[in-house]
Amino acid sequence: MGDEDAADRREAAQAVERELSVLFGRARSISLQLAAEVHPGLDSASYALLLHLFDAGPVRAAEIVERTGLDKSTVSRQIARLEELGLLERAVDLADGRARIVQLTGTGHDRLEAIRQDRRQRLREKFADWSTEDVRTFSSLLSRLNEAL
Repeated sequence: MGDEDAADRREAAQAVERELSVLFGRARSISLQLAAEVHPGLDSASYALLLHLFDAGPVRAAEIVERTGLDKSTVSRQIARLEELGLLERAVDLADGRARIVQLTGTGHDRLEAIRQDRRQRLREKFADWSTEDVRTFSSLLSRLNEAL
């Protein structure tokens, strides 16, 4: 790779880094906003846990630790807080009566569903002037990035 090519590559990589920094900052801000819409006492980390449970369904707390890579004590605190807020509940695991599972309450599920629908609608509006091919390309590139990370 020539010096000019290396400089171009470095410049392009720096542009990606800048844009990712902006994106991650906005994502944190949006996550805090959405968490507050679910419940005013909800933080973004607990919101992320709720989203995980929404997608995964009822699971044991140990599975949450394994899937998210979070510390067991952190997950336990988040679960306790979400129970206090009435968004999550523990239940008997029907597959093993000695074990307990964690699941969304009806309220937790309904609030998340409403917010996710609203978020999807807003995202569709943001992409309204993008061509379908641009959206597909963007999705493909994001997928590649996520795999690389």
